[in-house]
Amino acid sequence: MNNTLRNSILALVAIIATIGGAYAAHSKPRLVVNIIVGTLRNDDIERFSDNLTQDGFKRIMNGGAYYTDAIYDFSHCSDASTLATIATGALPSDHGIVSDSWWSYADGSRISLIGDVKSHPVPFSTGSGNYSANRLIAPTMGDMLLSTNPDSKQFTIAIDPLSAIVLNGKSGTPIWAETNQTHWTTATAFAHTLPAWLDKYNRDDINERYTLSRWTPLYKASMYKNSEVAIMEGINNKHTMLLSDVNLKLTESAYGKMCYTPAGNTMLLKLAAAIIDKEGLGIDDNTDILNICLDSSRYIAQTYGPESLEYEDMIYRLDKDINELLSTLYGNAEDTSHIMVVITSAHGTSPSYNPVDRSERDRFNTRQMEVMVNAYLSAHHGSDSYILGYNDKAIYLNHKVILEKKLSIDDIRDEVAVFLLQLRGIATARSSTALRNSAFIEGRARLMQHSFYASRSGDILFDLMPGWIIEDSSYRSSAVGGYSYDRHVPIMIYGGGITTKMVDQQVDMSHLAPTICHSIGIDAPWSSEGTTLP
Repeated sequence: MNNTLRNSILALVAIIATIGGAYAAHSKPRLVVNIIVGTLRNDDIERFSDNLTQDGFKRIMNGGAYYTDAIYDFSHCSDASTLATIATGALPSDHGIVSDSWWSYADGSRISLIGDVKSHPVPFSTGSGNYSANRLIAPTMGDMLLSTNPDSKQFTIAIDPLSAIVLNGKSGTPIWAETNQTHWTTATAFAHTLPAWLDKYNRDDINERYTLSRWTPLYKASMYKNSEVAIMEGINNKHTMLLSDVNLKLTESAYGKMCYTPAGNTMLLKLAAAIIDKEGLGIDDNTDILNICLDSSRYIAQTYGPESLEYEDMIYRLDKDINELLSTLYGNAEDTSHIMVVITSAHGTSPSYNPVDRSERDRFNTRQMEVMVNAYLSAHHGSDSYILGYNDKAIYLNHKVILEKKLSIDDIRDEVAVFLLQLRGIATARSSTALRNSAFIEGRARLMQHSFYASRSGDILFDLMPGWIIEDSSYRSSAVGGYSYDRHVPIMIYGGGITTKMVDQQVDMSHLAPTICHSIGIDAPWSSEGTTLP
């Protein structure tokens, strides 16, 4: 071999080695930041795009993969069930989280998904912390990551402990806000003490810096698409319509200001930046995960409605907060492959039941329903207490009473399901017997079956008519109807080597977790089917 050929081969080998090394270093992100907006419809970004900055949502949309129409393929979009689907890549029928609580047929008690008397607030915490992940069934992305690589880290932050724990799973550290001073806390099921830096963060009352003493519009009122207003000040626009039925005292406490104004989102994203810095997330090849659930967006949507200036202003302020977080994460670097940012939503929300300029939509009184069902059964089978309880569009029967009367539980379930169809506002009702023993392949029955988990769901599940919500004096809007306005959300993925593209075809939200797991080189959560996004 002559020297020229030898040198050429050596040079080629060196180039291949260099390329291979760079590829290995960038083959998976070192940090995944999952941002879950509590409420965001799939068309909100487009609707409000004229007032969005170029460096917030639009930076993610235009520079990453933007899925315009992701859908939850089940009917009951409770906060717990949708967050669990994001974290596990599974449907409620597989991950087992159908609500924040359910009734026990054994002793008639109500069981909390995260409640645990053996877990306590960490020392120096002023909030409640009797929570754990013991009743979570399916492993999350974070559980899979830490079981694969114990040197990786996972933190999950939210205002609501339910949001933090369900997204987090059993591994890593969920952190939530206590209700007295809005300090960040956790429970002994996850950590015995707060990190020293977080303890100081609380003592310095950092959250107070971001509280909105007066909620005024970020932009001129004439720039807003929505017209209804409840508590925002400084709006001088003749087209504005005042909401009179909203509890105006919700924002009087520090915790209320956190939950019911955009300040809660800001506080969480500031905490996220502090965690990344103080915990050294993403500094080595051991991939870390940071989950952020922005509960304030849900509280604002439910309380003031998606037609309100409050909801719209929240999105504009969140856009600026995301801009700031992205600047912290990426700076001016052109290479974004080391960090992946995912933005999606726990659910959409219904139209407000009482729009200012139109007649009220109907609401469904669940207490009246319970009384009517019990009266119906008492008339046919003798007076007694046949209803154990109600929770999230599910009726739990009193099995003890039914068995003592030597009645068939399956027959009573079917009777109640048929009776419910006579009530105004109910679109469909199915017994748990039917949901267990039949395979529904289309329509609302299929979606309901995907929401059903035999040991936790009730005896009879029902859906309301489109546009109806459960009657609740604190809600103008709700996400549990299971219609298109609840189930359709966006997905945006930026960095981490993701290909820039816009996907308009409908995709399944259960495919997000396997996609993230694939990108960081670990197995998809066990309860998921492992299908990735296109």
